[in-house]
Amino acid sequence: MKKLTLVVFVTLLLAACAPKPSEMPKAELPAGKAWAEGKEIFFVHTEASDPGVAEKLTGMMESPVILVPSLANMPDESLANVYVFTNGVEGSGPFGFQADVFDNPPGTDGYTPLRRLNAVTWVDSANARELKSATEVLDAETAGELTIEQPGVVINMPFVVWDGGQR
Repeated sequence: MKKLTLVVFVTLLLAACAPKPSEMPKAELPAGKAWAEGKEIFFVHTEASDPGVAEKLTGMMESPVILVPSLANMPDESLANVYVFTNGVEGSGPFGFQADVFDNPPGTDGYTPLRRLNAVTWVDSANARELKSATEVLDAETAGELTIEQPGVVINMPFVVWDGGQR
């Protein structure tokens, strides 16, 4: 009986100390707008493997992006892609051009917040158009309209709003 009383007491004590849902702390982070599978999504930058990229994203978002060099050592199977445009259609991307394009949104087999940076450059920026899916990006590369370079940078970019969900 003493043991049961002790268990009930400890359980009630823990329940009384647990924060109520309305008391849970909330963090506010600036979200970037991008595209995934033709749909608008929002994401945050939290860490980057390269100091220049971390600094650029920190300034762009006015929120610290932490430098974590070891992210660059992640195995390929742990990464998805983000396509970032270095020229072309003006927009909200980090270089002043169109918004980023992501592959593998949440709910797909390859979703991961860890993204391999792909720098996309239009061969003739006068023929640039907004692309809204990884398939469109890769098709334009195959057609010789753009080039894609992978500088070896990994960025943690979890989705916060996507087609069918939000955090």
